[in-house]
Amino acid sequence: MRRPFRRYAANEQKKVAAPAWFVLILAACSALTSCSAKHDPNTLVMIIESSPTNLDPRVGLDAYSERIDTLIFDDLLTRDEHLNVQPQLAERWDIPDPKTYIFHLRRGVKFHDGRGLTSRDVKWTFDSLLDGKIHSTKAAAYRLVDRVEAPDDFTVVFHLKEPFATLLWNLSDGAIGIVPFGTGAEISANPIGSGPFRFVSAEQDKEVVIKRNDDYWGQKPKLQQVRFTVVPDTTTRALELRKGSADIAINALTGDLVLALEKEPTLQVLHAPGTVLSYLAFNTRDPILKDARVRQALAHAIDRRPIIHYLLRDFARPADSLLPPESWAYNSNVARYGYSPERARELLEQAGHPVVNGVRFHLTMKTGTEESTRLLAAVLQQQLRDVGIVLDIRTFEFATFFADVTRGAYQMHSLRWVGGNEDPDMFEYVFHSSKFTPRGANRTFYSNPRVDELIDQARSVLDQETRKRLYGEVQEILAEDLPYVELWYQDNVMVHSRRVRNLTLNPPGNYDFLKTAELEQ
Repeated sequence: MRRPFRRYAANEQKKVAAPAWFVLILAACSALTSCSAKHDPNTLVMIIESSPTNLDPRVGLDAYSERIDTLIFDDLLTRDEHLNVQPQLAERWDIPDPKTYIFHLRRGVKFHDGRGLTSRDVKWTFDSLLDGKIHSTKAAAYRLVDRVEAPDDFTVVFHLKEPFATLLWNLSDGAIGIVPFGTGAEISANPIGSGPFRFVSAEQDKEVVIKRNDDYWGQKPKLQQVRFTVVPDTTTRALELRKGSADIAINALTGDLVLALEKEPTLQVLHAPGTVLSYLAFNTRDPILKDARVRQALAHAIDRRPIIHYLLRDFARPADSLLPPESWAYNSNVARYGYSPERARELLEQAGHPVVNGVRFHLTMKTGTEESTRLLAAVLQQQLRDVGIVLDIRTFEFATFFADVTRGAYQMHSLRWVGGNEDPDMFEYVFHSSKFTPRGANRTFYSNPRVDELIDQARSVLDQETRKRLYGEVQEILAEDLPYVELWYQDNVMVHSRRVRNLTLNPPGNYDFLKTAELEQ
């Protein structure tokens, strides 16, 4: 069940004490006059953790690039709260056959330099990728596009090589914004789009500044200007919010810091369900883990409740699918594995793993150096010991850790899916047998012919109810075979100053709230 959007104010405090070191830092800061900060009353300052890598919407893949791009550029389509595609630059579309998509463009749309946006710009945006004029890994998302035609100024026709129901998703909401005809790689330094905000300036590792587009075709933002300031250190981000030199941070603080900051009279916390998925993956080629009963036993042996409560401070909800519950394709009627050490022991006995000298077998979990992942591994180590499994933890610098994961040199690991799991086509990328790493993200080497068949069918039919039924069966099979244990969906958590009003959060955790936010003068 979807949890309601919640707002925490200063007088609605959780009974969790702030870390002592944080209290000391805040006390020291309050004693310094330099900690007071005066705002430009017309500029909202938002903290981000690192600079966007490339503001060309055909190229930038990191979260900061895509989320800032959606403010500067318009896509053909957008997505609603249930992750269904909806009109944006394209007012409507027709699908006369499974390999032909006809989009009818909105009239009166202008780029920030005053040029009118037409079908020629849409065709150029995609041709520049498909023809290799712009080198980008995003081109892979359009590999089944044969050609794009612009028969008149406000009609665009996509011809596909084969049916591909995911095309609409790949044209929506941050997937790729429309750039002016003739635009090359230079746009990364001076982005010109048609979105609700115009690009002003950017300085690597320091800031990005955008301002309101007063000629926007849709609802115009209330904010005059937004400055995204880069603050890599978590504690510094908290201090910037407390002293008033920043207005907003979203998903950029630990649970402990959020709980401390919500006590500040000048700050508020918004909290709503998110779609970022944390999961535990098993190498199904491993001699021990290839048995589904062992994987099911591990799922029963893991108690997520104390992890979510103590490590995540309840800013998460348990997960049971690759898809978030907000997705139209989510299936809630799948096998679940509640915490049951007794059932775990039964399954391990059935799988032929008796206790010998207090131990059934050893497993190794590889992790990166990120603190949250190492803490998770330590908790799992304690919980699995209760059913006779010794979990050995091996920690590596992230590049080494991820290289081992992508070549299958592991037994267990934990990672997160950010954004990609919002579309059911993700099942093909993660669980289809044709996508064994490095061809895709099937790093568990999971193979089930029925799952392959269902995924192939679902990607080629257009009727959403049929696709939902097919993807529903995929989720039921995966819940039994269990190549993953889906752990939790992380909540979207925003800390903001009280001078900012009309803020909302959506499941993907993007920056759409800046389109409606206002500043008190």
